[in-house]
Amino acid sequence: METELKKAFTWVIDNFSERNDEIKSDPFSRSGCEWYLGVYPKGYCSDHLYVYFGVSNPEALQPGWKMRASHFFVLLNQSGKELYRTSEACNLFCAEVSDPCFSKTLPLSTLEEEGFLENNKLTIEIYIKVKSVSWIFVKHPDIAVGFRPKNKLVKKAYMNILLGLIETLRKPPLSLSETELRNAHSELTKLMEVSFKLDWLKTKLEEVSLERKKAVSDGSQVQQLKERVKNLELTVWDLKVELEKEKIIADKVSSFDFIGFFIKRFFLSCFSISKH
Repeated sequence: METELKKAFTWVIDNFSERNDEIKSDPFSRSGCEWYLGVYPKGYCSDHLYVYFGVSNPEALQPGWKMRASHFFVLLNQSGKELYRTSEACNLFCAEVSDPCFSKTLPLSTLEEEGFLENNKLTIEIYIKVKSVSWIFVKHPDIAVGFRPKNKLVKKAYMNILLGLIETLRKPPLSLSETELRNAHSELTKLMEVSFKLDWLKTKLEEVSLERKKAVSDGSQVQQLKERVKNLELTVWDLKVELEKEKIIADKVSSFDFIGFFIKRFFLSCFSISKH
C-alpha cells in the first residue's frame, strides 16, 4: 500500500495559448489502473484554468472495483519553474461512478500575461497516492445495505466521507486534535443517520478517543515531572554558584589573613630593632 504521494505522470502541452477546446493526455498506469489527465485551456464555468484526472477505461472495471486517490497537481513552465500547486484532495473512484476529479488553478488572465509561459508550453504534473477500498465491503458486506440514495453522486459523496473518517482513525491517537475528533463524531453520526451500519467504526472511534485522552493525561503527568526535575536542576545550579562564590570569598579572606600575618611580623621586628 502506498504511504506517500508520488509523481505519477508528466504532461507537456505545446502551443497552449492557441488551444481552445478540452484536451486529454495519453493514458498512464498507476496501481493497476489506467488513468488520464485533462485540461480546459479557456476555463470551465469560470475564468480559471481547470485540470482534472480520471479513469481511462471505466468500462473495463470489474463490478465492485473501488479506489480512493489522494492527489495534487503542479503546473510548470518550460524551464521547470513551478507556477502553481493545487491543494491535496481525495476522491473515490468506483466502477459504478467514475467521474473525473477537477481542480481549480490559475486565473486565465495570469496565463495570458506575456512571458508567463516560456515558448507557449505548459507542463502539468500529477502526484498520486492510490488505495484500494474494496476490503471494507469484503470485511463489512452489510455496511451500506440500508443506504438507498436516489443519485449515485450522493452515494459517492457519502462514501468519500466514510473513507476520510476511516483514514482519520488510522492515525496515532495523540496526533489527532480535539477538532478532528469532534468532526469525526459528527461525520459518524451523519453516516449512521442515513443508514450506514457502522457499529464497528463507532467502537473504533470510542477507543481512539479514550486512548488519546489517556495519552494526553499521561503526557501531562510526564510534563509535570519534567518541570519538577528542571526546577531541581536549577536549584542545584544556584547552590553550586553560591558555593563557588563562598569559596572565592574564603580564598580572599585566607589571603588577607596571610598578608596580615606578615605585616604583624614586620612591625614586631621593627619594634624589636628600635628597642635595641
